[in-house]
Amino acid sequence: MRISFDVDDTLVLYDAGMPAERVVPWWWRWRYAEPLRQGTKALMQELRARQCELWIYTTSYRHPRYMKGWFRSFGVRLTDVVNQDIHDQHVKKSHFAGYVPSKYPPAFGIDLHVDDSEGVKMEGDQHGFRVVVVTPTDLDWDKRVLAAVDAILNANPRQAQG
Repeated sequence: MRISFDVDDTLVLYDAGMPAERVVPWWWRWRYAEPLRQGTKALMQELRARQCELWIYTTSYRHPRYMKGWFRSFGVRLTDVVNQDIHDQHVKKSHFAGYVPSKYPPAFGIDLHVDDSEGVKMEGDQHGFRVVVVTPTDLDWDKRVLAAVDAILNANPRQAQG
């Protein structure tokens, strides 16, 4: 099963009042200084233990190499990264009547996308892809993601095999 995560306001929370993790080793903090949402590392390790592929799907222009290095610095291997450039290259206007969605996980074989945006959820409903919305203030966001993953895996046990 492939799961993608948005970055800004989903995995990276800039509100100083929200709990953040300090999982990046001190010698890499100069390079990877963004505040990682509390529970990210444990959630991703649990998803990996369930044989899930972990992707980043962001509308930012952060380079895939940067994202993979950042996550690798605290022990999480990303399968791949889709940034705005890659999205623009793969998601063509000609495939959509009218509005092109800001994210389109099916173009990359992604089964579930995790985002803070209700707008992305609406795009998912319109274009037939699964989105679980987690707000920046949701302290149980990791449980919400795991519940969505379990619901998909229980509905389709073949996806659990890889």
